[in-house]
Amino acid sequence: MDDRRPSPAILTIGGLIAAVSAWLILTGGVWSAAIAAGFVPLRMTSNIASIEGFAPFVPVWLTPVTAAFIHDGWLHLGVNLISLAIVGTPIQRAVGVRGVVVLLLVGAYASIAAQWLAGPTSPAPMIGASGAISALIGAYGLLFGGARAKPIGPIPAHVVHAIWLGVFWTAMNLFIGWSTAGSEMPIAGAAHVGGFIAGMVLLRPLLRWRWGGRANRAQD
Repeated sequence: MDDRRPSPAILTIGGLIAAVSAWLILTGGVWSAAIAAGFVPLRMTSNIASIEGFAPFVPVWLTPVTAAFIHDGWLHLGVNLISLAIVGTPIQRAVGVRGVVVLLLVGAYASIAAQWLAGPTSPAPMIGASGAISALIGAYGLLFGGARAKPIGPIPAHVVHAIWLGVFWTAMNLFIGWSTAGSEMPIAGAAHVGGFIAGMVLLRPLLRWRWGGRANRAQD
């Protein structure tokens, strides 16, 4: 089997996201789905139950998950699926399928928490799987890029690497979010930061969960 080929589990996850998103794009149902099942920050501080002409809302606590299956176009969907294909299988080999599921779920909730903090009264729905996938990217960057870092005094190399990763990713995505604000396709930069940081934080616990003491020796 080609090691570069996405695993069956990653193909299944990507396939489910692609199938739902493609159906919504082809049927013109993206906007209705975004209102009903996307994450709307304002819903966290209001008691809005529905909007005339739209389906009843999905419970707000579930929208971090349902929003990941909604994309507003082929480019949006394609970028997320390519990102999933690149980092998903290497991370699965490290933390297992359960670990990937944990990363995606926690990443989804961390991403909406960050987006809510950035604009708690925003009525704009947040959709897409990029927040959840950012958790995989954070774990991937921490796991496979640490050899390039050097210790700074008493700070070990892996901590230096995590700090630089976090600073770079945060700065890049906050700039992207700021530069696209007010456009037809604003990018939720804060959500990407929340998911990414969640992935970095979860990596070591998930390695220990799967490998026990061997994870500590591999990371030291």
